[in-house]
Amino acid sequence: MNPVATNHYGAAQPLPALLATLGQRLPAYPGSLLCVAALNLVVKPHLPDDVRAGLAGRHLRVRVSDAGVAFDFTWRGDGFAALRHSGVPDLEIGACARDFVSLAKREQDPDTLFFARRLSMEGDTELGLLVKNTLDAMELPVTELGRQALRRLIRK
Repeated sequence: MNPVATNHYGAAQPLPALLATLGQRLPAYPGSLLCVAALNLVVKPHLPDDVRAGLAGRHLRVRVSDAGVAFDFTWRGDGFAALRHSGVPDLEIGACARDFVSLAKREQDPDTLFFARRLSMEGDTELGLLVKNTLDAMELPVTELGRQALRRLIRK
């Protein structure tokens, strides 16, 4: 495993201030559209039917703390769909950008980040475990699945 850039307190280094400021000024909904496009391309093909049923109609939010952005989405029958940022989600998962990248690459374990208070999950505990266990069950890191999905798109 490759180490993640950390400061002397063990926390991942935040995004540069310019990027964080830019993120805070962007509207949330277009970001959620991009997020669900990526989820549908990379994650959707690997979701078993029972997981799809467990996600159906549930409001999920991914918050990138140092970027000042949050992406709201749900599962609707045949795929992920963006939601406008409103209300309290059923599950909110939060971390800084570098920690999300390290999770996607499987350089960091979600339990380690959670107990180090670098990954937060708020809301429905059962839904949080469903999401965590589903991602853990994927044979390849999400970043590799993304590369494969992009190769399939280019070949079409």
